[in-house]
Amino acid sequence: MPLYRDEAIVLRTQKLGEADRIATLLTRTHGKIRAVAKGVRRTSSRFGARLEPFSHVDLQLATGRTLDVVTQAVSISAYGEGIVNDYARYTTGTVLLETADRLVVEEKEPATQQHLLLAGALRVLSTGEREPALILDSFLLRSLAISGYAPSFADCAKCGEEGPHRAFNPAAGGVVCSTCRPPASAMPAPTTIALLSALLTGDWPTAQQSDPRARREANTLVAAFVAYHLDRNLRSLPYLDLTPDPATS
Repeated sequence: MPLYRDEAIVLRTQKLGEADRIATLLTRTHGKIRAVAKGVRRTSSRFGARLEPFSHVDLQLATGRTLDVVTQAVSISAYGEGIVNDYARYTTGTVLLETADRLVVEEKEPATQQHLLLAGALRVLSTGEREPALILDSFLLRSLAISGYAPSFADCAKCGEEGPHRAFNPAAGGVVCSTCRPPASAMPAPTTIALLSALLTGDWPTAQQSDPRARREANTLVAAFVAYHLDRNLRSLPYLDLTPDPATS
């Protein structure tokens, strides 16, 4: 079978037979791949622990008829070590993985930007240097933007009228002017709009100076935006712990 190498982040796994496992991977070059890791559930497996969710690995794979086969796995970064033992980080991380899995639909189609964005988000999340809620909202907005659903937080998303605007509507694509504002649009505080814009552009100094009220309101709006564009809520969202961490606030 032809062999190839790629970097990958493990999104999820499922049991196969008595000792094997199917891993869903987001690779740097080949996009999303489902591959069989043979014998990884045995205690004697050479690379079982390297193929757990949150792992960033360098893989060698053999091309198969339906599923590829992992033949070699070398750990690049074990992000799970800094994530799984902290409930807020773990629940945030599961949303990151599920979002990437949902947004990268076609298998073996290049998704380099999504891979790099996810790797960066997991790295920062694992270190604890930023509040999980901010990492999550920034990732969700930027991941949707890569997929073609970039929200507008300045000019009107419908007619393009120069902002600032107060109303926000997920179906309209972000902030809207008073003329274009659909019924039941949210009216977030200007500080919340500023925070959302900072999270989308990666302006972390501005994001980290935001107040708790703006962060809570931003999280609600991001969740609504994600639910609209993914057609349904993420399964992992209800388990989130968004209690601010004093060390990162």
